[in-house]
Amino acid sequence: MINITFPDNSVKQFEAGTTPLQIAQSLSPQLARDVLAASVNDEEWDLTRPIDSDAKIKLFKWDDPEGKHAFWHSSAHLLAEALQELFPGVKFGIGPALENGFYYDIDPNGHSITSADFPAIEAKMLELAKRNEQIVRADISKADALKAFGERGEEYKCELISELEDGHITTYTQGAFTDLCRGPHIPSTGVIKAAKVMTLAGAYWRGDEKRNQLVRVYGITFPKKKMLDEYLVMLEEAKKRDHRKLGKEMELFAFSTNVGAGLPLWLPKGAALRDRLEQFLRKIQKKYGYQQVITPHIGNKLLYVTSGHYAKYGKDSFQPIHTPQEGEEYMLKPMNCPHHCEIFKTFPRSYRDLPLRLAEFGTVYRYEQTGELHGLTRVRGFTQDDAHIFCAPDQIKDEFLKVMDIIFYIFKALNFENFEAQISLRDPKNKQKYIGSDENWHLAETAIIEACEEKGLNARKELGEAAFYGPKLDFMVKDALGRRWQLGTIQVDYNLPERFQLEYTGADNQKHRPVMIHRAPFGSLERFVAVLLEHTAGKFPLWLAPDQAIILPISEKFNDYAYEVAKKLTEADVRVTVDDRNEKIGRKIRDNELRRIPYMLIVGEKEAENGEVSVRKQGEGDKGTMKITTFADEIARLVNELK
Repeated sequence: MINITFPDNSVKQFEAGTTPLQIAQSLSPQLARDVLAASVNDEEWDLTRPIDSDAKIKLFKWDDPEGKHAFWHSSAHLLAEALQELFPGVKFGIGPALENGFYYDIDPNGHSITSADFPAIEAKMLELAKRNEQIVRADISKADALKAFGERGEEYKCELISELEDGHITTYTQGAFTDLCRGPHIPSTGVIKAAKVMTLAGAYWRGDEKRNQLVRVYGITFPKKKMLDEYLVMLEEAKKRDHRKLGKEMELFAFSTNVGAGLPLWLPKGAALRDRLEQFLRKIQKKYGYQQVITPHIGNKLLYVTSGHYAKYGKDSFQPIHTPQEGEEYMLKPMNCPHHCEIFKTFPRSYRDLPLRLAEFGTVYRYEQTGELHGLTRVRGFTQDDAHIFCAPDQIKDEFLKVMDIIFYIFKALNFENFEAQISLRDPKNKQKYIGSDENWHLAETAIIEACEEKGLNARKELGEAAFYGPKLDFMVKDALGRRWQLGTIQVDYNLPERFQLEYTGADNQKHRPVMIHRAPFGSLERFVAVLLEHTAGKFPLWLAPDQAIILPISEKFNDYAYEVAKKLTEADVRVTVDDRNEKIGRKIRDNELRRIPYMLIVGEKEAENGEVSVRKQGEGDKGTMKITTFADEIARLVNELK
């Protein structure tokens, strides 16, 4: 018999060789129908794979991220099976699950696949799903795998197999389709009830522009048709909220091919918006004892070699700039942290100087692939609200808790109160991905876990998601459409202080190594603005809105009064503009509704005589007339209340 421990710490006995699906069946018939995935001892596990020793088990349903992941991973195989039947001879690359749906990279091998084929692909997927084929896992030797996939002409699979170690290769078969995969998967295809092929894109094999270009087929599936319908409605709403569309309409930012792909140009209203976000955070940081610093946009390549960033991210950085005269190499700054380490070293440090909190709105540069660029969410130059806290080991938890308070305050002020937290840990089975000693990793991970427990924050633990130099706490916010965005991160780092040989003199008059906490509540200003635009549909909080009010004279006769009102409101710190176009008032109202300005102030003969404005609120309509000073006072009250 084996002992199975459940998340509530209850323990039950089962026969060795029992599968997670059998465990679910013994607990509840409903659970057995709904369960999609499992983990055993925090390892992803197939529902039909036997458990042969005492273990901790978790069972996941559709509402769990792990359940969706297994569902969409299996759906990627279903898509490949459908493509194989419809387009014989296509060759397969990889087909992972995504946060929403999945994709499969294929070599059409002479076939022409277009959006006109989507209905046929979807129909074939559902036809195959109705067969309710079991998805069967099999261990296979490297030699047998190379032989099997080689005979089918699957050159991309053979390349992947050649890099795997014997004894760690598995395949999954459903019906007549077999794929190389490590899993896990749902037990059978029958639970897939709705399928939609979303789009096609080009993708170089393994992201290498020198390799073959494949066709990436994106899709999504659901266990109920109603869920797909709701998802498609959400997508239509998302199109209306697309930050690229809103940014253009609201005159916030632009891109120019002459400047370069992925390099945004911030227009006056967008620059003012960024400045308000920066000032908002600067004010908070000052309260918590941060000191502002500025570092160059470039640095000597050796700086990033020392930090480990060059070895880890050199391929994703812009190539070094050579200086023949000095014989040195410089790089566009990919990270701010090495520069801050050098600032720490400028003076001898004592324990009395700690914690030292250095903050910078630092612009960094990464060479993202052209096909991966997307508006402000994936760019090649972006500004991080970066800060690094250098502290003694016994100060870690207290500093970590203070950073959490800052992030919670920001989320509340910007209506991002629906969020999840994830503790991103090192994968103990793949330590070569990380730098630093086991002891330091244990200390850093323990500090984060204890801080979350002290705050009562129910954070999920994810193995393998840590930064290469340390574990971190990541915050995923849900926007108004229920989409998850990664915003805000806090990382504990014992390794960079060691690499840069940072020291401080302790109370014992001996030299000690500080610990470094990396934090970025916004993440990057570009990405944060993009998420905020889509979350609010461009209707920013009043304190943040580029223009808080716009004055609409009903005819040219009242333009002078409109500018008089604008002057008085500006003096009262209200951000206001005037729409003095020679258009009818109805047209002005309609146009400015689209600009998402919180208040429209209509002025005509009556308002001019009485020193008033007629107020319309975005989305709510007419709010009556009021004195100019009364309106200014109301704006000030609302701003202070919302911020």
